[in-house]
Amino acid sequence: MLQSVEALVEQFRREGHKITPQRRAIFEALIRDDSHPTAEEIYQRVWSVMPDISRTTVYNTLHELVVVGALIEVADLSAGGARYDTNTNQHHHLFCLGCHTLFDIDRDFQQIELPPNETAGFHIIRHQVTFYGYCPNCQEDPNG
Repeated sequence: MLQSVEALVEQFRREGHKITPQRRAIFEALIRDDSHPTAEEIYQRVWSVMPDISRTTVYNTLHELVVVGALIEVADLSAGGARYDTNTNQHHHLFCLGCHTLFDIDRDFQQIELPPNETAGFHIIRHQVTFYGYCPNCQEDPNG
């Protein structure tokens, strides 16, 4: 999880990025949310307090946060596009097929490694395991 808006502002400045009110609002929305939101969800949250913000600003800022290492992009396992994770430490996920909630798992799966002959020349920098199933709430729902 990101530590604070000010720590993120400082990291962004060190990387040569300008801090605008729109970016600060995006940072604040991310700091308060550990639900792995999509770019559209972040846009809607920021738009509710700053209606003049553009989707492009949100999408570009999220991309820049990923580039500087302050955010991790997680493939959305539903139809919503990428989701963003403020927990940049190596971790894994549980994904509910019913409500599409993504939960963090802090467990190390060191035994998951590709032998050199299967990496196709890639230099692997991280990996992520996702378990699919139904959360307790969706298990109670007969349609879930």
